[in-house]
Amino acid sequence: MTPRVRALFWGTPDFALPSLRALLPDAGGEVGLIGVVTRPPRPRGRGRKTSRSPVAECAASAGLPVLEPERPNAPAFVRAIEELAPDLSVVVAYGRFLSRRMLDVPRLGSFNLHPSLLPTLRGAAPVPWAIARGFSETGVTVMRIVEEMDAGPVLAQEQMAIRETDTGSTLAARLAEAGARLLARTVAQVGAGQAAETEQDHEAATFAPLLRRGSARVDWKREAGDVANLVRAMDAAPGAWTLLAGVPLKVFRPVVEEGGGEPGLVTSADPRRGLVVAAGAGAVRIGEVQPPGKRRMPATAWIAGRSLREGDRFE
Repeated sequence: MTPRVRALFWGTPDFALPSLRALLPDAGGEVGLIGVVTRPPRPRGRGRKTSRSPVAECAASAGLPVLEPERPNAPAFVRAIEELAPDLSVVVAYGRFLSRRMLDVPRLGSFNLHPSLLPTLRGAAPVPWAIARGFSETGVTVMRIVEEMDAGPVLAQEQMAIRETDTGSTLAARLAEAGARLLARTVAQVGAGQAAETEQDHEAATFAPLLRRGSARVDWKREAGDVANLVRAMDAAPGAWTLLAGVPLKVFRPVVEEGGGEPGLVTSADPRRGLVVAAGAGAVRIGEVQPPGKRRMPATAWIAGRSLREGDRFE
C-alpha cells in the first residue's frame, strides 16, 4: 500500500533512531518517509574520526535519501525541501532551530518529539535535569513546532516513572523507545485528520538548559540525595566531576549512605570497602571513577593504585 502521507524526518543522535525506525517503510502504516535530514559529518568518539551521524547511517542503510546541510535554513535548502513537497515534517533531536519558512513548508505542519511532559522542562537537556532535580516521573510529548522553543500545542503525551537506578543514559533510552511508539501513532492521526491539539499552560513552563561543564560539577555541600541525583543525571555524558588536589575526577554509580563530616571529606578510601564521601547531609558511596585521560574504572581499583586516604577532601 502506498502511504497517503509523505513525511520528512529530521534527527541526528542515537535518541532519534527508534523514532526513525518506527517510520521506516517496513514498519507499515499510512505515513511514509521521503527523506531524512541530519547534521553533517563531524569528528566523533575518542579518536575524533570524522563520521556521519547515527541517523544518517541508519537512513542510508534503509535506502532513504539523506540530506546533510550545514545551513538548514539557507534559502537554497528551503527551496530544495519545497521541491520535495512533504506533507509533514517530524523532528527528533535534530540539533538546530528551523526557520518559520522551513516549518511552514509541509502542508500539515512540523511536529517534534520532546522528552519531557511539557510545559515542564522545555529546552535542550530535559532528561538529565529531570533526574538532577529529583523528579519521580517524566515522559514524552509530541507537539506542533512553533517559533518559541518547545511552546507549541500538544498532540500527545505519555508518562514514565524515573527509577532510583536510572541514569541520564538509561532514562533517555527508555524515553526514546516510548517516544517512538507515541510519535508513530500521533503522526498517523495527523495524516488522517484525527489529531487534537491542546495549548500549553505557558505560565507553568520550566526550563532545562543546555548542559555545560559547570552544570556537572558536584557540590558536596548539597544533601547526599541531591549529589547522587546529579551524578546519575550526568552519566555518561558529560559526567559529574569534582576536584581532588586541583585535579578533576569524574564520578559515577552513587549510593546514598548514612554518615557525616565536612562536605567533600573522604570517610572511606579502602581497596575493599570502596570510596565514601561526606555530603552536606549524609554521605555518598562512589562506585566508579574516571581520572583524566583514562577509562572508567571501579573506585576500588582506583584507590588501590593511588595514595588516597580517609581525611582527604574533594572540592
